[in-house]
This record gives sequence, C-alpha cells and structure tokens, in this order.
Amino acid sequence: MDELKTDSPDRGAPESLLVVAAHPDDIEFCVSGTVMQWIARGTRATYCIVTDGGAGGYDEQLPRQAMADLRRAEQVHSAKLSGVQDVRFLGYPDSLVEPSVALRRDLCRVIREVRPQRAVIPSPEINWKRLADLHPDHRAVGDAALRAVYPEARNPFAYPELLRDEGLEPWTVRELWLMTGPTPNQYVDVTNVFARKVEALRIHTSQTAHFDDLSGLLHTWLSEHAQAGGLPQGRLAEAFQIVSTE
Repeated sequence: MDELKTDSPDRGAPESLLVVAAHPDDIEFCVSGTVMQWIARGTRATYCIVTDGGAGGYDEQLPRQAMADLRRAEQVHSAKLSGVQDVRFLGYPDSLVEPSVALRRDLCRVIREVRPQRAVIPSPEINWKRLADLHPDHRAVGDAALRAVYPEARNPFAYPELLRDEGLEPWTVRELWLMTGPTPNQYVDVTNVFARKVEALRIHTSQTAHFDDLSGLLHTWLSEHAQAGGLPQGRLAEAFQIVSTE
C-alpha cells in the first residue's frame, strides 16, 4: 500500500488538474488565484461542484430551484473568467451532503474521466479559525473526495461497473492539495492575480452582493495566509496542505 505523507516542496504547474468543491463560489474564495496562475503556465483544469447550491443566497422570495439554476450559471461564468471551460455539477442537495458510497463513486468517475495529475479538494478536517470553514458540506465532500482519490480511483476492483460498463480505467492522482484545512504547509503567492480573483468572485452575485467591501475582506484573508507562509510584507497568498501519494 502506498504511504500518504505531507510535505511542502515548491511545486510547479501540473499538466492536468481537478478541483472539487462543495458549492458554487467555494473555488473562487479559496483557490482561484492559484488555478489562474497554473492555467497561464499550461495547466488543463476541470472544476467539479458537488451540490446544487440551492440552499444559498439571501433572497427568500426566490424559489430554491431558481437559486440552484442561478448559481450554476454564475459558476460557469466565473470559471470562464479564470480560464476554466470544463465545469461539472453533480447536483447533490445543498447542506445535506454525506460522504456516501454514491458520492464517492460519482467522484471516482470524474477522476477517471479527467485523469488529473493533481487534485485540489476541501480538507475533511475542521478549521476552527473561520466560521465559513465549518460548513459540514465541506468536510463531507473532502472526506468523499479523499476516499475517491485514495484508494478507489486507482483500484480496478472498486466500483467495477465503472470499468466494465463505462470503460473508465483506474487512475492514480499523484498529488492532493487540501484547501480550508487547519494545517496548511504550502502558500501560493497570488498577489499578481488578486484583482481577477475578486472579479471572479463578484460574478457570484447571489452570494457576494451583500458584502460592503469584498475586496477588503479577501485582502485581509490572503494577507494572513501570506504572513503565515513567511511571504514578504504586502504579498497575498492562498493556503493549502499538500498530501503526496508517491
């Protein structure tokens, strides 16, 4: 069995990337600046959003299915701004996610289809430092995605119907980057793409229109990450925990 280990090397841009998130807008909050820079260096990126986002927003008069449809459109638009054309939605009910066998199989399918060298997923661990990171959907998606990456996607005997009926060969994701976790060990400088990151997040109007100073809020968070990562004063960073399966 391969050993899972954590480290903090300087990693380049992967050839192929899969980002798994619980809700539309999670990626823009947590990782879009890093993804933008990898894409500029040649990375082929896919987003996979697990929930329909129907429990989000602040308009009590808007039907929940209409909210889900709106959030899907916002995510597709925002992803294109970041350079991502391949966005996949699994449609699980927002705020009711469990790390079920069905979800693990669905994520295993996406992994085998995309065949990424690197995957970015939510951490299954609780981060007590920020209220938004306590959302149970994040941990459930992180747990399911972690199991799908290791060992299921690489195991030909896991979900044999994926191979037998869909022709999806096993695939080993060589590297995991966990976002929103409590113990980051990798900090990516996103100062040069900060304005684009803010713009991508503002496209999620249903979720961000109520912020008086969205740019200032993001600037504060990313400044904290940069400081924790030892970056020079004035720099901004996104934070991750790298888990290698090699």
